[in-house]
Amino acid sequence: MNIPIVKDLKRVVIIGAGFSGLQVAKKLRRDKFQVILIDKNNYHTFQPLLYQVATAGLEPDSIAHSIRNIIKETKNFFFRLAHVHFINTEKQKIYTNIGELSYDYLILATGSVTNFFGKKNIESFALPMKSIPEALNLRSLILQDFESALLTNNTKEKECLMTFVIVGGGPTGVELAGALAEMKKYVLPHDYPNLDVKYMNIHLLQASSRLLDGMSEESAKEAYKNLEELGVIIWLNCLVQDYDGKIVFIENNKKIESANVIWAAGVKGAVIKGFLKEDVKGQRILVDNYLKAIKYDNVFAIGDVAYNNKNKFYPNGYPMTAQPAIQQGNYLAKNFNYLLNKNIIKPFVYKNFGSMATIGRNKAVCDFSFFKLKGFLAWIIWMFVHLISLVGFRNRVIALTNWIIQYLQYNKSVRLIIRPFHRKKKII
Repeated sequence: MNIPIVKDLKRVVIIGAGFSGLQVAKKLRRDKFQVILIDKNNYHTFQPLLYQVATAGLEPDSIAHSIRNIIKETKNFFFRLAHVHFINTEKQKIYTNIGELSYDYLILATGSVTNFFGKKNIESFALPMKSIPEALNLRSLILQDFESALLTNNTKEKECLMTFVIVGGGPTGVELAGALAEMKKYVLPHDYPNLDVKYMNIHLLQASSRLLDGMSEESAKEAYKNLEELGVIIWLNCLVQDYDGKIVFIENNKKIESANVIWAAGVKGAVIKGFLKEDVKGQRILVDNYLKAIKYDNVFAIGDVAYNNKNKFYPNGYPMTAQPAIQQGNYLAKNFNYLLNKNIIKPFVYKNFGSMATIGRNKAVCDFSFFKLKGFLAWIIWMFVHLISLVGFRNRVIALTNWIIQYLQYNKSVRLIIRPFHRKKKII
């Protein structure tokens, strides 16, 4: 990997440049540690806004930022673009597609991947949305299907092409359903006047008895009401059994014909090979209250890939969202720096600052510790929080400009099929 060995410095290898990994990489002391950050991409993705890329609201470069540009202090810092295939904890080495690398400390910040729960057909034919390439695939598919629907006089085929099924009623599913509903209301009549909007149907399928399981009942009901007003068909207590590329099979012999199934039903930790079965629980690395992997003195896990069930408020581990990841990254960097001065370190404590979801124009829900908001004010807060959370001044300006234009013109301006999406097999 062409990284020099410095005898006086401990080598810290961080795998993953998501929310948690970046925090550690930025804040570790370079006069005491040699910091090596490894990621399969050369950019950081602001995942909460991926759905806007998928629905032509934002271009991908407005939610991505160069890792090398984020971490400008290059003293004793190295970034390598690589895929990590295996970790040997005994030899303290990682093995990648560009070579092997030894470490003194290893920090796993690999995040999460889409969880299809072992359903192979769904994995083959449904579209996930966990990365920028996947969001661009979805954007292309949506626009391509509108173009294909224009070319057919077969009503059944047209409905199949223009029916969208979103599986998962969490924030991602709710926000995506709202964005598609607004596309139907504002974009379709403008761009495709020869397509009857009645053929476009949006189904939101949720396995539990309510939407937004991680938020309050009040917010869940508000989201349900807003989506219904936008014309979204909501299915609760609905478990998807299979999908063959054309028909969604639901329990109790129910079916939905659709060429477009978007899977937002869950994620699992992106665990790298090399750990024992007892090191992993719920497809995440088991960690103690100091975010240290159980049984390993020099291996740590943070963010979505870390599992700690010692907190009574989070018996199934901390939420796999941005806030816990950012807090864990900051905490671990402080702990490493404290260790140098032999200071006493305290266990990690997650502070829940609240959660939010947007349903569409002027519609959002926010849950905070002491109060809840909905409607226009919640929508403004949602936009502000996401805007300031974007990395880079340029990205904030681009996102804000796009949102203002869309709000004033009722129009999404980036409906471009830059890279056509090709299905694995013919659907219709």
